[in-house]
Amino acid sequence: MFDTKDLTVIGADRVDEFLRGRETEIIDIVEDTYLTHNRGETVNPDSYFLRFPEQPQDRIIALPAHIAKEGSRSIGIKWISSFPANVERGLQRASAVIILNDPDSGFATALIEGSRISAARTAASAALAVRSLHGAPSSIGVVGSGPIARAILRFIGALYPTAVPVRVHDLNPDSVARMIAESGGDHAAGTLDEVMAADVLVFATSAGTPYVSNTKRFEPGQLVLNVSLRDLAPETLRDTNNIFDDVEHCLKANTTPHLLEQLDATRDFVTGTLAQVIEGDVELDPTRATVFSPFGLGVLDLAISHALFEQAKIDCSGVRVTDFHGEMGR
Repeated sequence: MFDTKDLTVIGADRVDEFLRGRETEIIDIVEDTYLTHNRGETVNPDSYFLRFPEQPQDRIIALPAHIAKEGSRSIGIKWISSFPANVERGLQRASAVIILNDPDSGFATALIEGSRISAARTAASAALAVRSLHGAPSSIGVVGSGPIARAILRFIGALYPTAVPVRVHDLNPDSVARMIAESGGDHAAGTLDEVMAADVLVFATSAGTPYVSNTKRFEPGQLVLNVSLRDLAPETLRDTNNIFDDVEHCLKANTTPHLLEQLDATRDFVTGTLAQVIEGDVELDPTRATVFSPFGLGVLDLAISHALFEQAKIDCSGVRVTDFHGEMGR
């Protein structure tokens, strides 16, 4: 029995157990959440960035969110840090926690390890984009070989289990070698140009500024998953279908689309959102490549965390901190 006075702590092992083998279910949760967001049944404020003058490469981001649909409500926040130098110390770049709140009282009800949920929702969003914007890939190119890239490949593989060639490029050759060794499939290292020739191209790096040339042009029918948002020169988006998870969110913080808006002083390059494509309100130009730029909506983390917490209440998993809030009356 769960009490509002209690706080449930759900650690990494339980999160992993919940996510394992649920890739297609998580993709469906993400799709449903995008459609809910498109209907205006969410509150998803701008992300809040905490930066440090003495460590400009580091940041911690707060993503508050609220979902209200079909008589049920979810409220929560993700607090996620990105410290790129961790990689050199043998640590993961990102770490996160997610707090869920009781929608009636506002009291915190759960504290959940969030980096795995964040990776899963990012990967599910990318896989949903493949399903909605492209279909089964004939080849995949990946720039970046960290946990996000590996998760994206796993989620795409859940939708399309037939093995296809995967080429990987990363500035860290050891990371590429580890990814290839763990893949068990047709993975190989490639140059940036070789990787970028793939049918479906994934950018999953920690790049802060563009490094892909402004003269690069993608091929008709090619799908570019612009997950890390800052790899491409803005000019590369001028002649593509440009699809977003949320236009207003993505045209901020010097993402590649934001840079193009500043460069051209127009949003004419915007095609629409993934939800609009799914709903049939937006059509792609087949003579162009398609670039999907997801800023990463907090409602996705919230939706998956809510599903995890509901399951935890059923099987009584997680660590309950009884009377965490103390005396609640007044």
